[in-house]
Amino acid sequence: MTQNTDFFNARGTFDTGSGEAAIYRLSALGNVERLPFSIKVMLESVLRNCDGAAVTAEDVKTLAHYNAQSPAQVEIPFKLARVVMQDFTGVPAVVDLAAMRSAAKRLGGDPKKINPLIPVDLVIDHSVQVDYYGTPDALRLNSEVEFERNQERYEFLRWGQQAFANFRVVPPATGIIHQVNLEFLAKVVMAQDGVAFPDTLVGTDSHTTMINGLGVVGWGVGGIEAEAVMLGQPLYILTPKVVGMKLTGHLRAGVTATDLALTVTQILRQHGVVDKFVEFYGAGLSQIALTDRATIANMAPEYGATMGYFPIDAETLNYLRRTGHTEAEVTLVERYAVEQGLFRTDATPDPEYTETLELNLADVAPSLAGPKRPQDRVALTELKRSFESALVAPVKARGFGLTDNDLNRKSQIKNQKSEISHGAVVIASITSCTNTSNPSVLIAAGLVAKKAVERGLKPPSYVKTSLAPGSKVVTEYLTEAGLLPYLEQIGFDVVAYGCTTCIGNSGPLPLPVSNAITDGNLVAAAVLSGNRNFEGRVHPFVKANYLASPPLVVAYALAGTVDIDLANEPIGTDQNGQPVMLTDLWPTQQEVSDLIASSIKPEMFAKSYGNVFDGNPQWNAIPVTGGELYSWRDTSTYIQEPPFFKETTLDVQPIQPITGARVLAIFGDSVTTDHISPAGNIAENSPAGQYLISLGVTPQDFNAYGTRRGNDRVMTRGTFANIRIKNLMVPGVEGGVTAHQPRGERLSIFAAALKYQAAGVPSIVLAGKEYGTGSSRDWAAKGPYLQGVRAVIAESFERIHRSNLVGMGILPLQFQDGQNVESLGLTGQEALDITGLNDDLKPRQAVTVQAKQADGSIVEFRATVRIDTPIEVEYYRNGGILQTVLRKIVAGD
Repeated sequence: MTQNTDFFNARGTFDTGSGEAAIYRLSALGNVERLPFSIKVMLESVLRNCDGAAVTAEDVKTLAHYNAQSPAQVEIPFKLARVVMQDFTGVPAVVDLAAMRSAAKRLGGDPKKINPLIPVDLVIDHSVQVDYYGTPDALRLNSEVEFERNQERYEFLRWGQQAFANFRVVPPATGIIHQVNLEFLAKVVMAQDGVAFPDTLVGTDSHTTMINGLGVVGWGVGGIEAEAVMLGQPLYILTPKVVGMKLTGHLRAGVTATDLALTVTQILRQHGVVDKFVEFYGAGLSQIALTDRATIANMAPEYGATMGYFPIDAETLNYLRRTGHTEAEVTLVERYAVEQGLFRTDATPDPEYTETLELNLADVAPSLAGPKRPQDRVALTELKRSFESALVAPVKARGFGLTDNDLNRKSQIKNQKSEISHGAVVIASITSCTNTSNPSVLIAAGLVAKKAVERGLKPPSYVKTSLAPGSKVVTEYLTEAGLLPYLEQIGFDVVAYGCTTCIGNSGPLPLPVSNAITDGNLVAAAVLSGNRNFEGRVHPFVKANYLASPPLVVAYALAGTVDIDLANEPIGTDQNGQPVMLTDLWPTQQEVSDLIASSIKPEMFAKSYGNVFDGNPQWNAIPVTGGELYSWRDTSTYIQEPPFFKETTLDVQPIQPITGARVLAIFGDSVTTDHISPAGNIAENSPAGQYLISLGVTPQDFNAYGTRRGNDRVMTRGTFANIRIKNLMVPGVEGGVTAHQPRGERLSIFAAALKYQAAGVPSIVLAGKEYGTGSSRDWAAKGPYLQGVRAVIAESFERIHRSNLVGMGILPLQFQDGQNVESLGLTGQEALDITGLNDDLKPRQAVTVQAKQADGSIVEFRATVRIDTPIEVEYYRNGGILQTVLRKIVAGD
């Protein structure tokens, strides 16, 4: 811990119930009672870590005098208690640490100083795919394939497990990171060296916010930022605005936590909460189970907030008891939170917020979201009409642009009697951390399955069904409730304990089904209980993707289509030829509550997590080699030493203007990190696929981009290669294609980038609004950097992606209000100069961009440098955040 000098005489003691512990009392700072709870937690960290250097007394005073209406636009040095990572983002983070050790050795430093200084947990949950389903052997078979595919990666992580201190690995087949975090890793209040303090964290997955449901402050950051935090750097964050969302009333019968989460997502996205904290308050909180809160908090990236925070209260304590935490742990949480003014009751005065919104829970209705974005909520009663409208809506309006002649297309599935048309549900998956942490919706799904089996219903044969619980506890209580056999009878066998369909690891469709989709050029559908449904994410052959509660996933699997009004049309007919309506299958709230009460026991959690770090024999059998330095292997197709530090010296070069740059691509609004960063399957004819083939890797062994994030050579080739990305420089074409200037030669973006780099020409990306939304993929910044991109000029940026660009030494620039690519007449044929860049660079200063067109004319405009804080200027000057930290560590600073 930081050596605190206690400038404010705030250190005292309190009785934890198991003895005394030190506490840094917020009350020593004056009247802070009406601060938002989330700000109080940050303030405690600043107070406790105040050492006069990294964290100053002025930092403490600034945050203690937080003005909700107009927060001071200064950066807060926030020191976190811990870091969590999943393996897609964790492997490249550990690769970077290993590369930093190699670089430290080359620079004459001590490699062992490159080591996590705070606890880090990496949960392997993103590598399993749904290759097998609808069979009792699916779990075992998918696990075996997972280990075969990922042997190199897992050997590398086993090396990291022994090479780094403060670093634990949760093996595969344990659960989804955020559910494992919620149920096991999180402590809510921690004690270290005799000092008690709030559990706080950052994670390398945007849905780290799920932990906010437990009263824990934390959010997703890029792997680049997380590595700096691991190495002892504060996380610098501008003092946030906090939007209070008041909840009142009760949910109506038949309405699920998923419906509530999708409703909150729509409201907050429309209101605008990007870069803000959202904090929930009001008496309605006492009506919401903690797992329901976690479902809402999980969706914070979808509504655009940094966090969706629920304060600690009695339900927090009840959840800790229900999940097998000791009474001593629960008592510590309660006594500390009460002592520190962090415990909420219905009688607690409302905090003062920057803005407030209100939602009556009784207004929430059964809903889905889609077909292309999680914030596009559709009432269940409107889904059929909405889907049919989307079929003919223009693509730029998030439709599919079909003509009247296209609407009636059908396709026969070879060797099956089935004929499918637009809207056919070819994937129905109960998946992802959003809902599989929540017993209320999983028990409801099991009850829908039970009633369906009793009426003789089954999904059509073309529906790929899967159940991927977030932890083994889910299987325990579904079995205890007697519901798992019914889910299995309609195809929802457990396929994995990990993040599958929601992350794009849905696995292949049966060949006859994928052929039928392509032969008929159909808009096929997926229904999943996930949090993301961006184009190209779930499966390359599935264009319409809907987020839904687990019981609705089962219902649409049974119906086999989203082109149906489940409120008024039958799902199917039973064994007696009678129509079966959704209301015939839907359980009552009492049925769900009774089964939760009778089937979920604290002992289940203690059993599942009792030997969590060493309970997987396949993991334990992986050999561990190497010492403090990793032995890089040129032959590896999974792990390579990245080039970020190979030319790093201890000298820092001055900031220079960017001159003679060419436009690599022009993108419209809402380009996501799924579009930018390599994700999902690796196409055989793509640059990455051809590269792997050249190394002797067969297409069936390509695995997915996510599993090859430790190999920059694959990832750089896969950057901007999404099959649905649309570069406006080549209108009418989907995929990673561009026009290389000055001749306009059509090439893959990767090939064009190579040509620019060979000629010593820097590249620039132009974009619209919300550039970089979605998952916090570090390769969405690393990939463009390695392709030679030196600046991105956009109308606006997603929070984490903007930070990641700076962290990689890429300059984010924002068009000034009222200006964009179209208004300025930019075509991508220009050569661009960005002037005003030098060592006097200030946060958010304006610079001049000159775009010289082919005819010699010049378009000149001003743009705002979206380097938002002084520390980010330092990162940019050093060429990136990790170069900054590496130089400091080697120099002994």
